[in-house]
Amino acid sequence: VPAVDAFPLAQWRRCVERAWRTAGPAQLGYQSAEGDAALRDAIAGYLRASRGVRCDAAQVIVTDGTQGALDLCARALADAGDVAWIENPGYHGARNAFLAADLRVEPIGVDAQGLAPHSDDWRDRPPKLVYITPSHQYPLGAVMSLERRLALVAQARAAGAWIIEDDYDSEFRHHGTPHAAVQGLADDAPVIYLGTFSKVMFPALRIGFMVVPPVLAQPLRDAAGALMLQGRAVEQHALADFIEAGHFTRHLRRMRRVYAERRDALHDALARRLGTRLTVSGGAGGMHLSARLDVPVADRALSRVAQAHGLILRPLSSFCLPGTAHGYNGLVLGYGSVPAERMDALARRIGEMIDRALAAQRD
Repeated sequence: VPAVDAFPLAQWRRCVERAWRTAGPAQLGYQSAEGDAALRDAIAGYLRASRGVRCDAAQVIVTDGTQGALDLCARALADAGDVAWIENPGYHGARNAFLAADLRVEPIGVDAQGLAPHSDDWRDRPPKLVYITPSHQYPLGAVMSLERRLALVAQARAAGAWIIEDDYDSEFRHHGTPHAAVQGLADDAPVIYLGTFSKVMFPALRIGFMVVPPVLAQPLRDAAGALMLQGRAVEQHALADFIEAGHFTRHLRRMRRVYAERRDALHDALARRLGTRLTVSGGAGGMHLSARLDVPVADRALSRVAQAHGLILRPLSSFCLPGTAHGYNGLVLGYGSVPAERMDALARRIGEMIDRALAAQRD
C-alpha cells in the first residue's frame, strides 16, 4: 500500500476541479475503449523518457488497473488450454487471470536474476504467455539481469510467445542504475507492457495502462471494447493534467526519498532485533522486503498467530502454487505506508509473534 498520507492532494484536487469545469454530457457516459487521448499521450511521453519504452499514444490502452489488463491479455491473446508461465513464487493476480481464462498455468522458478526457465521448458511446455515482474520481482524482490531480459525476448520470439511485462515497482529504485524496460530492448520485442497508477499515487484511483505492439493495437482495442466498459473520463483527464503539469514526476521524486528512508529504517530494525531469526533480501527497490525465517516455525503458522494478535504478516509460501512451496518459508513485509519512526516497534512485534509461534509449537 502506498503512503497516501504523502500524496499531494491539493494539486490533485485542482486537476480534478479543472477537469470537471470542462466536462460535458459526453464525459458522463461510457468512453472509447482505449481511454482518454490526452492521458494516452501523457503516458507515452512519460514512458519514453523514464523507462525507455518504445511507443506512441496509439499503442497505449487505458485500463482499470493491472488486473484488468491481465484479464484482457489472457482472453484476447490465448485460447483455452494454452500454456501460461508465471513466476513461482509470484503474483496471485496473474495466476487467477490465467486460470479464469482456462489457460494451463505452469510455475517457473525464480533466482537472483529473475525468472529462470530451463532450456527444456521451452520444448516440453512451450508457453503462449509469459508473465514477469522484472524490475522488482514480487514477492522475492529480484531484479532481472539485462542478459536474462535479452535471452527471454529472443526465446519468446522464437517460440511465438507473448511476454507480459508487469513493470511493478519500477518507479522506486533505491540504489543502482535501473534497467530499461524489457519492452524497449528491441523494436519487435513480443512484449505487452503493463503499469498502474494505483501503487504510485493512491489505490482508489483505479487507473492503469498497457502498451501493446502495433500489430496488436487494433485487436486489443476491439477486445477491450467487448470486455471492458471504459469510464472515469474526468479522472483520466485530470490525471493527464497532473502528469503534464509535472506534479507526477515531482511526486515520484519525493516518494523515492520517503520509501528509501522507510526501507532503510525497517532493514536496520530487523537486523538489530531479529538478525539471527530473519535473513532479509529484495531491498533494491519498491515498497516491500522479503525475509527468510531462520527459526523452526512455519510461516503460515506464524501468520495465523500474528493475525490473532492484530498484526498482518504475509507468509512467503502463500505466493507459491500448491505443492511448490518447499524452500520458501518466510515473510513478505510491506513498508510503504509505515512511517520510519514506527519500524523499530514493528520489528519488535514481529519478534514477539515469532516467540508466540514457537511457544505454540512446543505446547
